[in-house]
Amino acid sequence: IADRREGIGVCGWILVSLSFLLVIVTFPISIWACVKVVREYERAVVFRLGRILSKKAKGPGMVLVLPCTDTFIKVDLRMVTCKIPPQEILTRDAVTAQVDGVVHYRIHSAVSAVANVTDVHSATLLLAQTTLRKVLGTQSLAQLLAGREEIAHSTQATLDSATEQWGVKVARVEIKDIRIPVAMQRAMAAEAEAAQEKKAKLVAAEGEMNASKALQKASMVLAESPAGLPLRYLQTLTAVAAQNNSTIVFPLPINIFGSLGQKSTGG
Repeated sequence: IADRREGIGVCGWILVSLSFLLVIVTFPISIWACVKVVREYERAVVFRLGRILSKKAKGPGMVLVLPCTDTFIKVDLRMVTCKIPPQEILTRDAVTAQVDGVVHYRIHSAVSAVANVTDVHSATLLLAQTTLRKVLGTQSLAQLLAGREEIAHSTQATLDSATEQWGVKVARVEIKDIRIPVAMQRAMAAEAEAAQEKKAKLVAAEGEMNASKALQKASMVLAESPAGLPLRYLQTLTAVAAQNNSTIVFPLPINIFGSLGQKSTGG
């Protein structure tokens, strides 16, 4: 708002004086029409002959409005929650998506909200839509899905800077929902499944490698101790016998059968 220092002029003062005179003559009936009550969460912007009175908002409490010369507009200072309709955007990697959100803001300067913009709520909503589309257009689909908080903070900072001249303070912007085409959802699911299968195969291969290394070490130990192999056979037999099996297969080394055959031939 330009800081105008010129007064209302002689004619203006004459009209204001006549308004005061009319209030006095019709008192106390005029008091009901001239005194306005402004609530705690409201502010009143009073215009006297088209100029904002005292260059600031009035209230809370009682405000005197002169007949014929004064008009006033009430402004609500409470937090406003506005839903951003679904916006169809094209990401940086050429993927279409629909994104909607919620913006929380409040008016901190009633004079700026009245004098600098026609409809502050409609203007804030439209600016929030265009800002969200602009920010999302610079992101890839992966960034869009993984970085909701960063996108919300960036949108809030840009929107807050743009609405400062309207007397609006943007408190928070939230990304509510992100919808992508069904074909893209299937492709992403297939990619995630392939990644999980790859990870499972790598884990299985690592387990096989560790098992083969362990078997190699065990064979080296058994090779150094000839008595270790029969003991291992006995441990295996004990483990098999502990189960409810009707048939037990006990493995024997081939050299035992060879030695038995040599003894029978010698006999």
